[in-house]
Amino acid sequence: MSQSQSALTLDMFPKPVPERAARSFVGHAKLIGALTLVSRVLGLLREVVAGHFLGTGLVASAFTVAFVVPNLFRKLFGEGALSAAFIPLYSQSLKKDGPTEANAFAAAGVNLLCVILLALTLVGEVALGTAVFFGGASLNPVTLLTLKLTMIMLPYVLLICGTAFLGGVLQVHRRFGPPAAAPVILNVVHIVVVLLGAAALGLGGSGQNARDAVLQTQLVYWLAFFVLVAGVLQILALMPALRDVGFRFSFTTGFWTDPVRKMLKLTVPVALGAGVLQLSVLLDKGISVLFMRGVDAAGNAITHFTLLGHSIRYPLELGAPARLNLAQFLYQFPLGVFAIALATAIFPSLSAEALDADRQRFKSVLRRGIEATLFEGLPATLGLMIVAGPAVRFLFQHGKITSHDADLITRSVLFYSVAIWAFSLQQILNRAYYALHDTWTPLVMSIVTLAVNLAVELPLLWTPLGEAGMAAGTCVSFILQAVVMLYMLDRRVGGLGLAEIVRPVLKMLAATAAMGLACWAVMHTPAYPQGHSWMIWAAQMLVLMTVGAGVYFGVCVGLGLEVMRHVLPKRT
Repeated sequence: MSQSQSALTLDMFPKPVPERAARSFVGHAKLIGALTLVSRVLGLLREVVAGHFLGTGLVASAFTVAFVVPNLFRKLFGEGALSAAFIPLYSQSLKKDGPTEANAFAAAGVNLLCVILLALTLVGEVALGTAVFFGGASLNPVTLLTLKLTMIMLPYVLLICGTAFLGGVLQVHRRFGPPAAAPVILNVVHIVVVLLGAAALGLGGSGQNARDAVLQTQLVYWLAFFVLVAGVLQILALMPALRDVGFRFSFTTGFWTDPVRKMLKLTVPVALGAGVLQLSVLLDKGISVLFMRGVDAAGNAITHFTLLGHSIRYPLELGAPARLNLAQFLYQFPLGVFAIALATAIFPSLSAEALDADRQRFKSVLRRGIEATLFEGLPATLGLMIVAGPAVRFLFQHGKITSHDADLITRSVLFYSVAIWAFSLQQILNRAYYALHDTWTPLVMSIVTLAVNLAVELPLLWTPLGEAGMAAGTCVSFILQAVVMLYMLDRRVGGLGLAEIVRPVLKMLAATAAMGLACWAVMHTPAYPQGHSWMIWAAQMLVLMTVGAGVYFGVCVGLGLEVMRHVLPKRT
């Protein structure tokens, strides 16, 4: 979703009044959010199943880091720079030049993506193969396994980026369903491979021994191969919808056309911004591996490293990358279901109104978007903090994941949770800047965020926080970025009229506080489930979520919160 859809909104539909625009983007957000919810639930099940059989040890950490590489390129090329530049130009071509010329441009864009990613994949495979062949004997086992798994999954870069790019074509035609549903395929394939693979190998879900490490290694090799299979299936799943909207592949159009050159020019700042963000993700993964304790070939513990003649303690326990990945998955669950869906849906309305002389409609749509974001983000922030303990234990504390692992995951989840409202708000703010054709401010702020993140998290690694220090750094940097970008945007457009949403936000804060107090009271009653079994943890989650949601929505309704009219289902 991007500025592209602004042109369609202006020409294909009547210019919406703010109230109607709010209903429109919230309605689309519900569709996207519902499909994303299915994907996230399956993704959660995927992590549960993988954690059960793989745990958080060296093998799981190697796969986690290796899988970051194709996902990095997906966000950079597929859902990032090229899509953000392609979608508005494709929309304009469809409107002005007609379907034939628009299809030629889209096909040329796909060809360009294939050329770029094929070249990067070949270079990457050569570099990885060289490192494995010449340096394999000197590399520690986890690094060597990570490189080999990366080699297997690197072609997935082309498949997943192609899926995201083709999804952009469908979004211009207002076909949000297939792109939002495509991730379901990867999750289903992942779950099936782990379950069937573990059964075929005889890999159990409890205890840990030397034989398990060998079987886990075999399983992640299978899993890496089937990631490629899932990528092919995702593209095939989009084909019927692409045919319906008239898109056809054409390799005779080439890839170096005038529209493509214009697309590349618009791509640069967005690519740099996306690159900085993904560099931050990659650095966090790399730091978690670099400073993690391990074992040598003889099975001896490695607890210190030498720097400038000084012996320094490794601050992170074995399995930190996998545990941080699970913690990130939990906080990203509400972010993906609500915040990103809302930001995706609101972008056409923001783009349509951004260039008006007085920008009053733009400001109104943005205020409604901020209201809807905080309506979901504030209770999600406190709610995840409340249920973090039982949720982590219920979902992950079984099989290879121990009680100690669950404690460490929970601590990281608490820090990530604090900034859910900021993560959510940032999704809206980025779209607002892009709608104003300002791609440089998000780039500069992403660089600042990266610097703040590293400055905060690195010292905290050697404190009692340990790996949770990385979550704390992410939390601080995103809160700072959201607040500063909102302040700058307010000044840039001559005031967003934020005073109009002070009362609604105060009502949300009051409802969130009431939710927290109600959950705290329930947790201190004799009726609250007590114990240490998966049924107890499930019961605790159910009680807290039911009470929390009931109190929050009840207070919001009682306070007459306006945004409730758009979020709740319409009465028939």
